[in-house]
Amino acid sequence: MATPHADTTPPLSGRRILICRPEPEASRLAGCFRAAGADTRTFPLIERQRLPETPERRTLILNLDQFTHIIVVSPYAARLLLDVLDTWWPQLPAGIRWYAVGSGTASVLTDHGISTRKPAAGWTSEALLALPSLAQLSGERVLLARGEDGRELIRHTLEQRGAQVTPLALYRRRAPDYTGQEIQSAINDFEPDAIVALSGETLNNLIALCGNSSHNLHDRLLIVPAARVAEQARAAGFVNPCIPGSLADTDIVACVAEQLRGRDGGFGSAK
Repeated sequence: MATPHADTTPPLSGRRILICRPEPEASRLAGCFRAAGADTRTFPLIERQRLPETPERRTLILNLDQFTHIIVVSPYAARLLLDVLDTWWPQLPAGIRWYAVGSGTASVLTDHGISTRKPAAGWTSEALLALPSLAQLSGERVLLARGEDGRELIRHTLEQRGAQVTPLALYRRRAPDYTGQEIQSAINDFEPDAIVALSGETLNNLIALCGNSSHNLHDRLLIVPAARVAEQARAAGFVNPCIPGSLADTDIVACVAEQLRGRDGGFGSAK
C-alpha cells in the first residue's frame, strides 16, 4: 500500500504580503515571509532620519548618571542611544533602571550588557506602565529615549505619577514621498492578501495613501501591533485587523499564515 506523502507546500505559497515597516526591518521581515513561500513587496510608510548631535543633547548624555530610570521605546532608538553612549560613557553609570517597550528593544540593550526591565507580556506603552517599579515615581528623573515625538502616554502618565520626564530625541520620522505610479504598483497592481502596518503612524500613512488609489484595501488582512491600533483601523473602515502573538518576525509570519489558511471567503477576527 502506498504511503501518503506529507504536504510540503510552504504555508504562504502564492500569497502576496505588503510590508509597510521602515527599513531595515521591512526587508528582514520580507525574508521570513519569502521563506514561508509568500510573494512580498516592501513599501515602507515611515522613513527615519538620525538627528545630529546638539549641545542640549550632549548635556543630557553627559548627565546620564542623574537619571533614575531610562526608557527606550524601540530597537532603532536603542541602537542610536547605544552609539551615543559608547562615545561618552565607555562604562555606563551604575544605579540606573533600564526599561524597554517590548522584547525586540530589550534584546538590543541586553546584548550590550544592560540589565533591562520589560513587560512580562505585551509590547505597548500600557504594558510598560503596568510595571511595579514605575508605579510610584515622586521626584524621580526619567529619560525617555525616542524620536522627536511619540509615546506621549508614557510621558504624561509618569509625570502624573510624580516623575520628572525628559524626552531624548534621537531621530525624526516622516512619510515617504511616493509617486502616484509607485502607489499604484504597491496597492493596485500587487493586490496584497495581507498588509503589515505595525504602528498607528504607519496606519495613518496607509489610510492617506489609499485615498490616492482606486483600491482602499479595507477588506484585506491587516496586521497591527495592538488593540488601540486595531480600533483605529476599524474606525477607518478596515474589517480584518489582527494582532500577532508578538512582534517577532516569526510570530508575524505565523499569524498571517494562520489567518489566511483556507479562508478564501474571509479572515479571523482580531485578538
